[in-house]
Amino acid sequence: MDLVTLLPHVNASLNGLATLLLIIGFVLIKQGKVNAHKWTMLGCFGVSIVFLGCYLVYHALLTGHGKAFPDYPPNWIRYSYYAMLLTHVVLAAAVPFLAVITIYHGLKDNRAAHRRIAKWTFPIWLYVSVTGVLVYLCLYQFFPAEAAM
Repeated sequence: MDLVTLLPHVNASLNGLATLLLIIGFVLIKQGKVNAHKWTMLGCFGVSIVFLGCYLVYHALLTGHGKAFPDYPPNWIRYSYYAMLLTHVVLAAAVPFLAVITIYHGLKDNRAAHRRIAKWTFPIWLYVSVTGVLVYLCLYQFFPAEAAM
């Protein structure tokens, strides 16, 4: 297995780990465990940075083209996939900026600003992480192009 074929699996694993860390971080802050929340969220941000690096390498190695969704699933599945992919891509572009702003306010102990922006950052970041795994599952597990042959 070469690097190009391995990276989608790595990326999905990193998205899954980010999802888990986001949920753990949310639970920790609800329990009032501020320090544990801080380190969990910083770990989540680190995982997301590694994901972004792997994602960019994957697309650079494929000269910008990813794997196409196959033609054989019913139209309602294809349209649902493309709708999910569109929202995933648009929101994924916002996550790094939202995360940096949220982390900045958290580290500066500006709790009001941190909470205000985190109310937007958390659900968007969680959605992007979950749909990242779903995109992978659709392309590589549920509807692999090889199955159409």
